[in-house]
Amino acid sequence: MTHKVQTEPDYIARLRAELKQALSLDLDELGLIEADSGEYESTFIGVHLKTAFQPIYDTKQGEIYGYEALIRPSLFGTLGSTPEFAFTYAEQAGKLVQFDRVCRSQHVLNFRAIHQENGLLFLNVHPKLLIEVNAHGKVFEQILHKYSVPTERVVLEIKESLVEQDKQLLPAIENYRALGYRLWAAHHDFIKFDISVIHQAAQQPALASALRGLVHSVQDLGSTPVIVGIETQQQLDIAVAAGANVLQGNFLAEPVVAKVLNDQYRNNGRVPRVA
Repeated sequence: MTHKVQTEPDYIARLRAELKQALSLDLDELGLIEADSGEYESTFIGVHLKTAFQPIYDTKQGEIYGYEALIRPSLFGTLGSTPEFAFTYAEQAGKLVQFDRVCRSQHVLNFRAIHQENGLLFLNVHPKLLIEVNAHGKVFEQILHKYSVPTERVVLEIKESLVEQDKQLLPAIENYRALGYRLWAAHHDFIKFDISVIHQAAQQPALASALRGLVHSVQDLGSTPVIVGIETQQQLDIAVAAGANVLQGNFLAEPVVAKVLNDQYRNNGRVPRVA
């Protein structure tokens, strides 16, 4: 009895080689595969990584504004984990920069699988990696260009509180801006309202009234307010009444893999809309 030895498809081997060159690191330990869904998954330092996208809607236009990419890790392929734990695990293993590059690269590969040729890709940035702009930021720029995603379509989320705590982040942020990236919750390209804001507004009428003033103040700065964490019709109504157009939350759409988004598009003939 003979056993077939599964070999890596040629296009996966080429992709691994391209990523190895672009990422400037040894990816022999990277298990990059194309899953049955047609999306890319990987295993790095024992952490299995999948990508999910949560749509961010422009309710004024009734269309998708962009997608936030979220990593879905599991340890050794079986134990569910959180992104926070996975990044801590990578840091303790001395592989934080490499781990973040792998995550971002996978997000870009899967973002390309989404039908939409427009729309923004929202990415979280580990604060300890911001000062690596001359190496880490430019490596990521290479990956974006390699896979035809312009930096102008990428929004990096940087917590304002972290910038206030660590002033050396300021030149790093300016370098990212010089490379063409847009910033979420830093220097006012986008201002992200904490998830607690809309939840508290639903419980406190006075805060719901004050939210309109906050939204208008952000808009007066020339920024785009983003209200996240919308989980009920009441919260959606409050956000819309406050004048916010760019919204995100499970009530509008839960995080899903690119294949689900594409299936929705094929079934509807267009991107999902929100009333």
